[in-house]
Amino acid sequence: MALKQHLDDKVRFDQQVDNSRTYVVPFIERTKTITADTTVFEVGTAEGGVLVPFLERGCKCTGVDLAPERIDLANGFLSSYVADGKANILLKNIYDDDFLQQYKGAFDIIILKDVIEHVPDQEAFVPYLKNFLRPGGQIFFGFPPWYMPFGGHQQICRTKWVSKIPWYHILPRPLYKGVLKMAGEHEITIKELMEIKDTQITIERFERIVKASGMKILYKEHFLINPIYKYKFGLQPRRQLGVITWIPFFRNFVTTCVYYTIG
Repeated sequence: MALKQHLDDKVRFDQQVDNSRTYVVPFIERTKTITADTTVFEVGTAEGGVLVPFLERGCKCTGVDLAPERIDLANGFLSSYVADGKANILLKNIYDDDFLQQYKGAFDIIILKDVIEHVPDQEAFVPYLKNFLRPGGQIFFGFPPWYMPFGGHQQICRTKWVSKIPWYHILPRPLYKGVLKMAGEHEITIKELMEIKDTQITIERFERIVKASGMKILYKEHFLINPIYKYKFGLQPRRQLGVITWIPFFRNFVTTCVYYTIG
C-alpha cells in the first residue's frame, strides 16, 4: 500500500526539507563548508525540498528533473526563492549540450539524493558530473543498496502485500515482473520498478565507479535504518555496525541506505 508521501505532494516536500536539514546538510558539512557564496546543484530535484536548507543559508541553487509535474511543484513550493533569483528549477536533461555549456564548472556542491539508482549507465554518468564542479567541489550521493530489503523500491506499489514483501525484487527479471503483474500493479509503476532493477547499484559497484572516475571517497556513512524511515515508518535512524560495513556483499542485504561525498 502506497505511503502518504507517495500520495501527498506537500507531505513529501516537507519530509525532503526536514531530512535535508537534519541529515544531508550536516553530512556534507563534514567535508565542505557551506556559506552564502556556495553554489548548489541538485540532479533529480523532484519537489525541491532538499534545496531549502541551502537556500535558507543564502546559497544559490539550481535543480533539474525530467518530470514536468515535479518541476511545476518545485517551482510552486520554492516560488519566493525563484522570484528572488536564488533558485533556478529547470525541466532539463543534464546531457544536453546547452546545459553543459551554461553550467560547466559552476557548482561547489552537487546533490543526488535517491537518484543514482534510477540512472542508466552509471559508469559514464558519475564521471560526467565532474564537468559541473568548481575546483574543490564535491558530490553527495544518498541511495539504498540494491540488495537491501526494499532496494527495488517496491514500497511504492499500491497493492498492500507486494509493497511489504522484502527482497523479492532480486528474483529473476521475468519472475519479478510476473509478480507485479499478478498483483495488478499499474504499468507505469511496473516500468519504473523494472528500470530500477536494470540499473541496480550496490555498495561495491558504486565504489568501483567512483575509483574508475578518478575521484575519491571523502566521507561515507552506512545506515542500518535509513534516516528517511523516520517519516515513513516512525523508526529512528541508526548507523550500521562498523564490523558489518567491512563485509563485502553481505552488507548490502542489511544496510538500508548509504551516504557518500566524493571529490
